[in-house]
Amino acid sequence: MTDPTGKFCDRNQPEDVWFLAGTFGGTSQRTCEVPAGRMLVFPLVNRVGSEAVCKEFMATAEGGATLDGKAVTPERMEENDVAVTGVVGNPLTGEEGTATSYACGIWVRLQPLRPGRHTLTIRGSSGDFHTGVDYTLIIKTEQQA
Repeated sequence: MTDPTGKFCDRNQPEDVWFLAGTFGGTSQRTCEVPAGRMLVFPLVNRVGSEAVCKEFMATAEGGATLDGKAVTPERMEENDVAVTGVVGNPLTGEEGTATSYACGIWVRLQPLRPGRHTLTIRGSSGDFHTGVDYTLIIKTEQQA
């Protein structure tokens, strides 16, 4: 989320999906190379906190995304229990270890994209909080991976 260019978009990615990060507020422009065959998952706007925090956040949460100029369909994820594991100084908890909390937001899941260059525009907000990312996605073929 703190990567301004997308240089680190491949860090700690699981084998079956590819997560694209939002921001802690404001808009970023990133370029990300993604292996072919990976489903993409990303938030339009999201929050981690208590059940009450999520309820308040989701009351005004909205957003949208376009892929190559066409709108994609988001999903509302209300209060879900999550376990967040981080190192000392991480931007979410600041502490080493695992913390359990609630997570909520508006997310998108996209089926794997065809190889080549794609443009993804993400915008989201809740109350006074606004976030957005303009991604250039380069989907690599099996031979390029």
